[in-house]
Amino acid sequence: MRASTPRAGQSGIRPPVLRHGAVAYAAWLCIGTLALGAGLPGTALAQEDARPAQGARRSYDIPAGALAPALSSLASSANVLLTFTPEQTSGKTTAGIRGQYTVQEALAALLAHSGLNAVRMDNGGYVLRAAPASPAAPAAPPRPTEAPASTLPTVRVTALAEQSPGELPPVYAGGQVARGARLGLLGNADVMDTPFSVTSYTAEAIENQGARTVANVLRNDASVRFSTSDGHPFENFRIRNFAVNQNEMTVDGMYGLMPYGHTPVEMFERVELLRGPSALFSGMAPAGALGGTINLVPKRAGPQPLSRVSLDYIGESQFGTRLDLGRRFGPDDAVGLRVNGSFADGDTELDGQSKQRQFLSAALDYRNGGFKGSLDAYYSKEKFDGGTPAGIFFRNAALGLLPAPDAGLNLFPAAYGEAENKAAILRAEYAFNDMVTAYANVGVRRGTVAGFFTGSWIVATGADGTGTASMSGQRMYEKNVSAETGLRLNFRTGGVGHAMVLQASRLKMDYGYDANSNGGVTNIYHPVPVAMPDLPASARKWSDKTFDSLALIDTLSMLDDRLRLTLGLRHQSFEVDPTADGISTGGEVAYDKSVVTPAVGVVFKPWGPNVSLYASYVQGLSQGASISTTNGYVRNHTFAPYKTEQGEIGVKWNAGTFTNTFALFQITQPTLITFTDGSGAMDATDGGEKRVRGLEWNTFGEITRGLRVLGGVVYAQSVQTRTQGGLLDGYAAVGSPRWQANLGAEWDVPGAPGLTLTGRVETSSPQWLTNNHTLRLPGWGVFDLGARYATRLYGKNATLRLNVANVAGRSYYSGIFREGAAIATLGAPRTVSASLTVDF
Repeated sequence: MRASTPRAGQSGIRPPVLRHGAVAYAAWLCIGTLALGAGLPGTALAQEDARPAQGARRSYDIPAGALAPALSSLASSANVLLTFTPEQTSGKTTAGIRGQYTVQEALAALLAHSGLNAVRMDNGGYVLRAAPASPAAPAAPPRPTEAPASTLPTVRVTALAEQSPGELPPVYAGGQVARGARLGLLGNADVMDTPFSVTSYTAEAIENQGARTVANVLRNDASVRFSTSDGHPFENFRIRNFAVNQNEMTVDGMYGLMPYGHTPVEMFERVELLRGPSALFSGMAPAGALGGTINLVPKRAGPQPLSRVSLDYIGESQFGTRLDLGRRFGPDDAVGLRVNGSFADGDTELDGQSKQRQFLSAALDYRNGGFKGSLDAYYSKEKFDGGTPAGIFFRNAALGLLPAPDAGLNLFPAAYGEAENKAAILRAEYAFNDMVTAYANVGVRRGTVAGFFTGSWIVATGADGTGTASMSGQRMYEKNVSAETGLRLNFRTGGVGHAMVLQASRLKMDYGYDANSNGGVTNIYHPVPVAMPDLPASARKWSDKTFDSLALIDTLSMLDDRLRLTLGLRHQSFEVDPTADGISTGGEVAYDKSVVTPAVGVVFKPWGPNVSLYASYVQGLSQGASISTTNGYVRNHTFAPYKTEQGEIGVKWNAGTFTNTFALFQITQPTLITFTDGSGAMDATDGGEKRVRGLEWNTFGEITRGLRVLGGVVYAQSVQTRTQGGLLDGYAAVGSPRWQANLGAEWDVPGAPGLTLTGRVETSSPQWLTNNHTLRLPGWGVFDLGARYATRLYGKNATLRLNVANVAGRSYYSGIFREGAAIATLGAPRTVSASLTVDF
């Protein structure tokens, strides 16, 4: 990880300059790859020296607290390249510095008693290394006016002044968010250089907040809400008021490789959120995700050995342990191995329910010269017994909305289920030189589900809470193969720099499903046990789906990198080959469609690198909506894929230790129009339209000494713009609060080194449950509190963490399950979690 990426004027890249217009440019694209790959004369890079004045003193005011954000703040202020890993700094604190220091003096002071040294590299940057063991008492850190006791040793480390597309962006001040994220096939990019709104949550934030799944992490984001009741076996999302399913996450830009059910976070270094449609950058999402893309970045072994063990407690009496091991081997540490494992078992906050979770992952990577390769593999198994959360279905508008039941009540105490997933992802890339890189990636996943994962809700029929229980027991399977290959080209034409990517990708999905259902009578306030149906003997194959795409993107940089223009096209093909069971039972329809989706983005920095003005236009591609007899329609049917559009303008301001993004966006989406035919049966067409216009503010970083913030506010107007006969045109869309806000804070307690207090507030304004505005969910707000203490136990770095979610224990409806069905979901009850993490 790099805590700072200095830029002094130009990037240093001096590829051949083409001066003969479009013909020469096109010819270069056709034959340049082979010529550059062969290393012909004239293709070398001239690297400019961007080293800061190492001996100069300057003023620093870096507060006591966690070590990682303090180092990031120093590197940013001093404009110096500093390389370290999260494992090196995890759980470590610093006393801070204030006064006049040289870079070496400041580093030595921050690292005092941390067991780390800063070793200066030949390029003027620094890398953290473990301090040699010594029986002597540790020397005091140098005072601001003193010269360092000795010259730090110099080692030769290859480092780039500019971040490469495959390099993990460094952590930003505060440690909770990274300075950049992965933009699909474009690779990693700094947040100030992206014409979109993006946030990348770090492993440090994940660990400190006690997050166990991706949904836990995204509770930090005001753009995100959840469309399943808390504790549900599936975690589905609503981003910018559009549905995003849990199986539509990407791993380093690749779809189809994440597990059914919950997505564990133990194996991931980053959880990244790219808001808005992104068909150009990642291809068509398997189920048509529109509001945003959730990308997950796997962990890698760092330069220092890591042996970390955590003991966890969550819910009523659920205990677990986690293991994180990392090592590098061989000459120049060319081979790395990272292993993560976890096991948890016990009762949850849902009365009578117990859960067991098993997870194991391994990440092997190799680097040698221009070659990089990696293999990621995981196994995940989650079982629950003794109940599952419910949704409340309000079919009768005359009944009105009943008060939310206690989220801890178990409405389906006989429900059970098991989800098992395993996957492997192989990646390889080779840099022929600094201008041409070729890459190829392939991944496979196998997943099975058996139990009561969907279709468990109560249809309210009486004002006293009486209702009809609907239970559906499923067996599902999915066999996916995802592959991509491409070229990255970096060159210049005249005074214009180009970062061009050409990529071909394919995702094949073999899907099977079957279910048995029944009903019964119960009460949402006083549950009555209801017998669950037997599971089907096996899942029946429904379809084979193939997503093929070819994309070309060119990012042009001009005016000393103050102006960046991104232009791209993606040709996307979507083919569905259904079985007889898929057609008759699942409403699958045979398709073989293709479409071209464009994107344009511009970033302009008129006042230097700390303010970015940006604008973008992106077309998305979504799988058509489905209707079924299960939901009351007269037929089972899936509609054709459709295009969506987003326009966005905004400004990003990096104040040095905290960053703000202000975005104004508009997204349009075709929707279903539900109607009643002549016989009184309910049917639908896909001729409707929904439009969301919003203003979004996101912030992260350290706003003052020892005080860090993370969160934002969203104001959105979601409107039905085309409805049946125009009767509901202009009505607000369902599941779309006008206001959403999340704001978290961390405070390092003065006079108590290592002690940090945390808090977070989440709130949403009222939202409609029905399109015709007969039922409305009230607004809600909850707050969380926590604390952590970094110390040493028996000479080992240790961190104790305590977090309480929904401190007031409020019962509330958190949102809708899906559009087209008036099913309200329930928010999380009060939940206590605690952990102890020790580095051995």
